[in-house]
Amino acid sequence: MPATGKPKGKTPGRLLKRADFLAVRGGEKRRGRLFLVEVLDRGDAEAPRVGYTVTRKVGNAVVRNRVRRRLREAVRTHAADDMAPGNDYVIVGREDVLAIPFGQLKAELSRRLRGTR
Repeated sequence: MPATGKPKGKTPGRLLKRADFLAVRGGEKRRGRLFLVEVLDRGDAEAPRVGYTVTRKVGNAVVRNRVRRRLREAVRTHAADDMAPGNDYVIVGREDVLAIPFGQLKAELSRRLRGTR
């Protein structure tokens, strides 16, 4: 990463519509202790898109937003380069995201996005 703190590669697009989130649910699921990553290959060469979901089971709105912000920052600074073009990703956060150091979160997210165990 350059000294400016911004990622080198392209920033992934965002999933905003419910229909897009539901479409990704039919793709591959990569489960982990900290989050679930759902991946759908769109079949084109466009930039990857990412969406974030945190259920109400995790906590109140403050806790859910903290989980979402932490995941978004990990993708922005580190894991965006691991996303394949033409894929949609939905990251379903869990409460354990708040308990681990940020370095471990970045490494785990990067590993899940690449599809390695």
